Amino acid sequence: MSFQQGLSGLNAASKQLEAIGNNVANSNTVGFKSSAAEFADVFASSLSGGGGGSTQVGIGVAVSQVAQAFTQGNVSSSNNPLDLAINGGGFFRVSTGGSVAYSRNGQFSLDKNGYVVNANGARLTGYTANVNGVLSTGKPNDLNMNTSDLAPKQTGVINAVLNLDSNKPPINSTLKPFSLTDPSTYSNSTSVAVFDSLGVSHVLQTYYVKTGPTPATAATAPNGTWDIYAAADDVLVPVPTTTPATPPGKVGTLSFLPDGSIDPVNSIPAAPATTPVTINVTSGAATPFSVGIDYVGTTQYGSTFSVNTLKQDGFSSGRLSGFNIGADGVITGRYTNGQSTTLGQVVLANFTDVNGLKPLGNNLWAESSASGPALVSTPNSGSLGVLQSSAVEDSNVDLTAELVNMITAQRYYQANAQTIKTQDQVLQTLVNLR
Repeated sequence: MSFQQGLSGLNAASKQLEAIGNNVANSNTVGFKSSAAEFADVFASSLSGGGGGSTQVGIGVAVSQVAQAFTQGNVSSSNNPLDLAINGGGFFRVSTGGSVAYSRNGQFSLDKNGYVVNANGARLTGYTANVNGVLSTGKPNDLNMNTSDLAPKQTGVINAVLNLDSNKPPINSTLKPFSLTDPSTYSNSTSVAVFDSLGVSHVLQTYYVKTGPTPATAATAPNGTWDIYAAADDVLVPVPTTTPATPPGKVGTLSFLPDGSIDPVNSIPAAPATTPVTINVTSGAATPFSVGIDYVGTTQYGSTFSVNTLKQDGFSSGRLSGFNIGADGVITGRYTNGQSTTLGQVVLANFTDVNGLKPLGNNLWAESSASGPALVSTPNSGSLGVLQSSAVEDSNVDLTAELVNMITAQRYYQANAQTIKTQDQVLQTLVNLR
């Protein structure tokens, strides 16, 4: 009987050493999870009722399972923005020809077709985005980085917050008509770049001519009246045909109340409507195109002319220059025109019993009946951890502890071998009896 017990101990010790050796060998494997052999005693039969139980001797040991420890590994930084580390629970969901597997190894790169893949070519999955950056949060799909140029956007609105100096003297436009080349015909001016439908930039210049009140009309006129003129690329913009005729380039009028705020009644167009500007272009883009200038917030105070805000909502085409991945898994592309857009979102998966996952090698696990179905969602939701870009999760193997365990397993193996040796000596003694 002792031979069988000792032999089972040798087999168990050997299995334990195999697990330890595998841990040591993978101590530098990104995303690796250490494993440990777990043992159970073995009896020849299961006794029930009274008698005999107290004298029953087991027949050795068996390896009940080799369990993996899914504890968090240290996070190390890298220079690859597609390297991802999970801080917390969950697994990356990767696909190979429609076959789904799960991994903690976040070393990814782009293949020639723009897919995010690991070293074995398995594609990282997540939620894809359309050309407008809107995520499709239904079924996860293979993530593909759209490297095509970002389409231009035509300028639609300009937000202009100015302060027009109330101390400026009025200009009599009858005696001194507005002229682009004569600074004495306007009080102040500013400019901003706008974009046509092809993304070509044009300089839109706006000029402000204070027309009132004059001393003769100060009692009945608004506190301040300013005519707005506009030119695109040094050419006066077209104006509607009216009776009486609108002066060339004149697009609107700003009137102010005694407290310096815009007078919504006497302004043309009435506030808060935007001031329309029509621009003719020869770039091949749609022409003419219209731009509205929003003057909400513009004031007339007794201080010098200032431009507090002057921004527009258009941009030129752009080429993808880089991207970053947030803690929530959202992939944001950066373009050469200064714009950014959402390219996709990485999803993670978790399981009711992670120890029930089936190891596949290559840092991959597969779903099994023991693990339960995959629970797929976005990072930092439910039981899922957060993502860290330009970082990887190190192996969770404690090398010092494994070396100590190796010594213990070696002694365990030696002790079981000694059991067999002692039993052999007892049998030899019996054989030598005469």
